[in-house]
Amino acid sequence: MDSRLDRMIARLTTQRRALERAAEEIVPGPVLEIGLGKGRTYSHLRKLFPERRIIAFDRDLHAPADAAPAGADLVLGDFRETLPALPSRAPWVQAALAHADFGSEDRARDAAQAGWLAGLIDPLMAPGGLVVSDRPMQAPRWTALPFDTPDWPYFIWRVG
Repeated sequence: MDSRLDRMIARLTTQRRALERAAEEIVPGPVLEIGLGKGRTYSHLRKLFPERRIIAFDRDLHAPADAAPAGADLVLGDFRETLPALPSRAPWVQAALAHADFGSEDRARDAAQAGWLAGLIDPLMAPGGLVVSDRPMQAPRWTALPFDTPDWPYFIWRVG
């Protein structure tokens, strides 16, 4: 039986592999970090995409100042309000990558959130963009890309 530390290492290692795979196939455009949390993934996205605009979303700010975007690139509030409002704030946004890491130990809650979150992410995506997530999601324009995840589930879709 794996310890909680073993599971966290597997999750983070797989997440990093998924983001690095996305970096190999990304189209032009900004990056969306949906769920800033403590800013670890945002920090890694800055490393992978130093020239791209990265817009992070979360309900509240929990990240330290050096692991969070400044100004208009940090959007706080409920995803169900902030994601649909993005086109009116930034009509130019056609995201190249959206990363959504929202998994918890409550699989039923995660499945419900995946259902509505995919519908909010999809209109923000550029054709050919990538959606990367730790939970299965689906939208009509998305095609799952093969991604071997023996240690932890992670998913990558290309937006048609």
